[in-house]
Parts: sequence; C-alpha cells; structure tokens
Amino acid sequence: MVTSTTTLPAAEIDDHSAAALWLDRIPAHYGEQDRARIAEAIALMQRCVGDELLETGESAARHRLGTADILMALRLDGDTLCAALLSGCIGHAEIDSQLLDQRCGASIARMVEDLGRIAQLAELEPEASGTGRDKPREHARREENLRRMLLAMAKDVRTILIVLAEQLHLLRAAKALPRERQQALAEDTKRLYAPLANRLGVWQLKWELEDLALRYRQPDEYQRIARLLRERRDERQQYIASVIDTLRQEFARIGLEASISGRPKHIYSIWRKMQRKSVDIDGIFDLRAVRIMVETEDDCYSALSVVHSLWPYIPDEFDDYISKPKGNLYRSLHTAVTGPDGKVLEVQIRTQEMHQHAEYGIAAHWAYKEAAGHDAAFQRRIVLMRNWLESTLETEPPHELAASIYVMTPQAKVVELPPGATPLDFAYAIHSEVGHHCRGARVDGRIVPLTHKLANGETVEIITQKNATPSRDWLSIHQGYLTTARARNRVRQWFKQQDYDRHLAEGRNLLDKELTRLGIEAKPPLEQLAERFNLQRGDDVLAAIGRGDLSVGIAARQVGEPRHDRHDRRELPSEAEQAVQIALGRRKRPAHGRPEVVVAGVPDLMTQIASCCHPVPYDPIIGFITRGRGVAVHRANCPNISHLSDDEQERLIEVEWSDQPDHAAYPVDIVIIAADRRGLLRDVSSVLADEDANVIATETQTDATNDRASMRFRVEVSNVDQLEQLCAKLRQLTDVIEVRRSDR
Repeated sequence: MVTSTTTLPAAEIDDHSAAALWLDRIPAHYGEQDRARIAEAIALMQRCVGDELLETGESAARHRLGTADILMALRLDGDTLCAALLSGCIGHAEIDSQLLDQRCGASIARMVEDLGRIAQLAELEPEASGTGRDKPREHARREENLRRMLLAMAKDVRTILIVLAEQLHLLRAAKALPRERQQALAEDTKRLYAPLANRLGVWQLKWELEDLALRYRQPDEYQRIARLLRERRDERQQYIASVIDTLRQEFARIGLEASISGRPKHIYSIWRKMQRKSVDIDGIFDLRAVRIMVETEDDCYSALSVVHSLWPYIPDEFDDYISKPKGNLYRSLHTAVTGPDGKVLEVQIRTQEMHQHAEYGIAAHWAYKEAAGHDAAFQRRIVLMRNWLESTLETEPPHELAASIYVMTPQAKVVELPPGATPLDFAYAIHSEVGHHCRGARVDGRIVPLTHKLANGETVEIITQKNATPSRDWLSIHQGYLTTARARNRVRQWFKQQDYDRHLAEGRNLLDKELTRLGIEAKPPLEQLAERFNLQRGDDVLAAIGRGDLSVGIAARQVGEPRHDRHDRRELPSEAEQAVQIALGRRKRPAHGRPEVVVAGVPDLMTQIASCCHPVPYDPIIGFITRGRGVAVHRANCPNISHLSDDEQERLIEVEWSDQPDHAAYPVDIVIIAADRRGLLRDVSSVLADEDANVIATETQTDATNDRASMRFRVEVSNVDQLEQLCAKLRQLTDVIEVRRSDR
C-alpha cells in the first residue's frame, strides 16, 4: 500500500494556522534567512489564493503547503520551497515578477515564471497524427518531445522537482475525485511525470507517483498485489535494513570495504514485472533487493561469495553481467537468495565505475527502461541535473543551455528545433508548403519578424498567403532568416524548380553538343536515362544536366559508344547486352575469353569474382571452392573469408591473377563522404569521367542535420592501380572529407 510521511497539520485546522504550524516544524538545517523568505512566500501565497478551493476539495493554500512539504522531505533548499509556495501567483493579486524579485529574490522569481509556462504545457495531450502501426510510435515520440520540452523550459532543475511534487500531492489528495478524473490524472502521471522523475533519478518521487497512478488506473489489481505482499512497505524496509546490518558485519570481518543500500520494490514495479514475465507474484524474485558497491571486480566476486555463504542461492537466478555484459554494456552481478525468515532477496553487486556507467552511460536506467532515443547533448544535460541532485545543497544547480528548443503549434503539437531557430524554420518544420507561403508569424499572440529567435514554450502561429513565395534573402546567412539546414534546402529546392525551364533548355543544348563531340548518333533514350539516374521524367535528366547536378559526360556515355573508341575495343558486347550489363551492374567479361584468375595447380578451372568484396587486379586474393559454381575469388581480407568455420577453411585454395586483357573491367564500390554543396555531384562525376571510370550504379544521401552528403558509386576499373589513382583524384576535390573502397 502507498504510505506517505508529512509534517502538514491536520486538515481540520484552518489554512492560516496550518501554515504557521508548518513553518514552526521546518527542520533546523534551514537557517533564519531561509525561514524569513519562506514566511514572506507564505504571506504572498495567502494573498494570492485567498479561500480558493481545488477540484479535490482541498484549499489552494493547503495544496501549495503540501507541495513544499514534499520538497522539504527531499532536503531541497529554501528557495525551492518558496517557489513551490508561490507557484501560479504571477498575474494574481497584483503579484508580478518584479515584486517577487524584490520581496523574495531573483532565483525564486525565475522559478515561478518557469512554473507558469510549464503549467500550460502540462495540460497538453500529445496528439498522434499517424495511422495504423505508425500511430503508437508517433504518440510515443510526441510524449517524449513533451518531456524534453518541460526539461528544456526549466532553466533551473529545481523547477522540474516542484512540478513533480505538485503532481504527487495532487494524486495524494485525489481520493474523493470521480473515477474518470482519477484515471486521467493517473494517465498523465504515467506518460509524463513518472518518466521525468525516473530520468532525473529522483527515486523517492518516482515510486510513489507510479504506485498512486497504478492504484487509480487499476484499483483491483493494485489491491490484489498489496494483499499478496502481506506486509507494509515500512516492514519490508526494516527487513532490508536487517539484511544490510548482517552484510556489513560479515564484510567487516573479512576486511572488505563496501557500500550497501537497499530499496524495496514498490507495487508498480512488481506489477510491471508480473506483466512482462507473465507470472504471478510467486515468480518474482526481487521483491526485496540490496545493492552492494565495491572497489574492484575481484571484490565483486568476494562479496558474492559472502552472500552465498550467508544464504542459499536460488538456481537459475544468477547472472554474471561482468564477464558477459548486456548489449548496452551494462555490467553487474545479480543473484537471488533465500534470505532471513525464508524470504527471497535479490542482491546486485557492482563497482563504483560500473555504477557510474549504469547510471550515466549508455546503460542508464532511463535509457533502457523507457526505450526512448536520446542524443549525447540531451543526455549530458540529464547527467548534470542528476549530479546536482545527488550533491550537497550548497552546490549551485546547473544552468547549461539546452541542446534543443521546444515550441508549439496553435493545436498544441510540440516541435523540436535547434537553438536560434526562427519562425521561418518552424514553418518549414511543419511543412514545405507552409514555409513557401509564409508571410509573417505570431508568437504567443504577438506579431514578430521572421528573424525572431524562438524560445522554449512559445506558441507559434504562421501567417500564410496563397500567392506568397520564398525570397532569396532567406538564404542569406547574415540576414538571419533561417537556421536549419532542412529549411535552407527546401528554399534552394524551390528556386531550382522555378528555373526548371531554363535549365531544361540548357541541358538539352549541352547534351546535344556532347553527343556530337563524342560522335554518338543515337537518339538519347531520356525515359530510360531518367530511370537509370533515379529521376521521374526524361525532361528531369536534361534539367539536371542544365543545373549541373548531373555530368553531361556520364549522361552521354549512357546513350551510346563514343565513335573514337570503337576501333580500340575487341569483342564488344552488343548494344542490348551492354544495356543489360549497365542495368544489372554486372562486370564486363575479359575480351580474350581467358580466365582472369589462375588456380594453383589446376589449369582451366572455372572461377568467378566474388560479389561481396569485388576484387580487382591485382588485389591480394584467395579462392573458395564452392559447390557446383567453381572457385569464388575473394579479396584476402574479405570479412566473409575471415569468418569461415574451421571446416569451411579447408575449402580455401591459393589463386593468382593471370595477365589481364587490355579492356577488362571490374566493378568496385567507392564511398565518398563530403560537405553538401551545390555542384558537388557534378565535380565528382567529372573526375570519374576524366579517369574513364564507367559508372554503373549510384546512391546518394544527404543528412540535413549536419549538411553531409554520402555518395556510393559502383564503377568499373581495370586494376587496383587505376582504382587508387581514381580515389586520390576524388580526395583532392573541395569539401570531400573521406573517400574509401567499400566491401559491399
């Protein structure tokens, strides 16, 4: 059952007397200055709320006292208690930020301002616009954005703790509310508040939030588990304390230094594990759990020996995650034993380093229990918050800037943007057409310029006009209209489309000239070329040439064979065969009909070039005897060869390159990573054309978050020397970061 401790006076006492009694009961570690500020905050709070009653039937004054009391139990500082008492007071009874700054201090005034903004967000339902299987994923993403927005809006981490304490006190007081309202509060707690408490590591708030939410969401199941436990939480805590005493005595006897802590499982955690494992409570072995932290790995196993010598362990309930870490690199020893009085006890043993990794690294509790994606900058902010929460009260709370800002549409959809984003960035984040037709913006109801820097929690409304179009000024870095790469790319794309007709004519002219220069008389099969280059229509090929996105030389060579090359080639494939080779990405066979590779000691044995690693003359190679397909020739360092089993390695055989025909060609994949810019594809294509490297497949991607382009070309080369020369030329291009040969 959920039980809570409080220093609040009985409900029968009037609010003014209750506040005075509560103030007298404040612990001694709050100094005179703290007490004076808290008294001032109580006076302002009473002036603000008067005799107001909440939906729970409790007075607004008593609710704020209850919130401050929860925070006092967490040993939060006086400023936090004052801010909790004054939550929601700005804008009432002639109380504003300036008055709070003068009477209580700047820190308290800032927290109360943040609480006012967060109060608006807490009522939001995370709408999910997806359909079918995508809807739950979209719903979860919006919930995660709402949690992130709350964290980002709170310039001071203590503000979030006040929000959590307010929700907890509301749940405590919700016993008399209608069932529907109780369930709504419980659902809000489950999706928003409990994950925040978990993420911050405020376990004292987390378990009670989760337990109360379960009690309102599934009262029958909650009561059933409570009855099955047959003991109150306090009794279980006493049991854990007794276990810790026994362990400390035994560790002292053998000279093992260890820090031991225990936290009994709360009812929600038990229920969740029962659901996950599809078992009843008898199948849950960690109703009572102890954590032991030691200095070294060897100490972990020494502590384990002590535990197993004190109490018999339960078979199949021991996990050694130190020697075999989890996939997220989590490391610890887990065991379950039959402890004192025959009750099952789970023991977890780890070093301090393992604990730090589990709490703050990629195995962080919230990372794998909530299964939510997170970026490094955001996780670093969480770590700062949790570090402060576990430090002394004298430590200043962190004020690191958020890695993102979170703003809302008028329909309360949360949108994540980078710091410094403008209303125009917001418009393009909603939809390209909204951005293209944007003519103004309102932020929190006020008209603002399109260069306005958005802040956390603002509501942004975009003003559009049907005939409005983008301005080239938007692309100017100095004018500050756009911050995100996504928005800039959309504007560039729009202007490219507007110049389509001009680019189409220029591309047609360039292709005609190139075909004439090469002596190619065939008519360009534009629709086939469009499919070849992943374009929609034949005219798009010409427009891409005119814009410089597609090399005219590459396009021309796909139309036909250059006339001046014809007398140099022997046994050329037919035009139809060549088209099939290009479409399928197959390599051209050597011209002389001789094997490219000679198998040691076995003349005229059938060989084939492996498609996994694409060896080219004169790569170091090795052969693998296949079943019915001759010898597959791999590069010596091919991953598929290095992972062969012992039996399969017996089928390896020495091979070597034979003399190669003059015009033999072999496919090989080249990966290029570069800073995205206009004309990049054109420059790369020019190098490929100059080096006479026939391109038979392309794949390009652009990452708008960092303006990086990733390009993969499958080209035909005659040998490894030509490949290395080609890569060297590509590395010399402006903005190219990396060029490498790929095994795929």
